[in-house]
Amino acid sequence: MQVIAGKARRLLLKTVPGLDTRPTQDRIKETLFNIIQADVPDSRFLDLFAGSGGIGLEAISRGAVKAVFVDNSKKAAACIEENVRFTKFTEQSDVLCMDAVAAIKSLEGKYQFDLIFMDPPYGKGLEHLALSALKDSNIITEDTILIVETSLDTDLSKLEMDGAFTIMKEKRYKTNRHVFLKRNS
Repeated sequence: MQVIAGKARRLLLKTVPGLDTRPTQDRIKETLFNIIQADVPDSRFLDLFAGSGGIGLEAISRGAVKAVFVDNSKKAAACIEENVRFTKFTEQSDVLCMDAVAAIKSLEGKYQFDLIFMDPPYGKGLEHLALSALKDSNIITEDTILIVETSLDTDLSKLEMDGAFTIMKEKRYKTNRHVFLKRNS
């Protein structure tokens, strides 16, 4: 896994040992950033369920002014911190080793994010818990773009039915997808 573009282009990143995390493949990461490229420069980026931090580091490399990385695994947080130091993005990065919902609450009043990316473990409903915490949170605005990486069979239609979010678009890959959301005002 590597940083694809920007200031840290081609730097190889470490991944979390074991099978507890599932790094986003470079070709899928490249497609994602092609979609959001106009929104990344000068943005504040939240990387929930960050794993090794590859998505947030890609955002900083491409011009985000700040990235906050959240993962409840100590191994993942240590890996992210190592990757942050290696890419020399220490000033632009904060790493929180905690549950995503607790992190969302702890960030209230400190940041408003332009982009939020989450890639929770599949099949556990964690994206619903995080989005439920975000729907009334002051860390997002009606302009914040939320991106959820999910398995192809994860049902996010309830989000639109309860009126909290609108699905703007979806990009499907062979085994997963990115769903792009905005909070309804």
